[in-house]
Amino acid sequence: MLLTNAIPLLESGDWEAAHVIAQEDPSELGSWAHGIVHLMEGDLRNAGYWYEKAGRDLPEPSVIATEIAALKAQLAASD
Repeated sequence: MLLTNAIPLLESGDWEAAHVIAQEDPSELGSWAHGIVHLMEGDLRNAGYWYEKAGRDLPEPSVIATEIAALKAQLAASD
């Protein structure tokens, strides 16, 4: 499944369905999405691991919507 399919799921709060997609994408953007999933889940330790794999700093959970928007923009730019 394409990582872009995870965006509406993340935006709607369905992190479990988004997780299925993100865990199948080995790219840095996939790792970023995976990190967002675990932020939404509340598993900061696991989120930190995925953010590190994505080469990004772990943000505060309060900026999840901003992270999703930034990932969405990055995915659009890479098309």
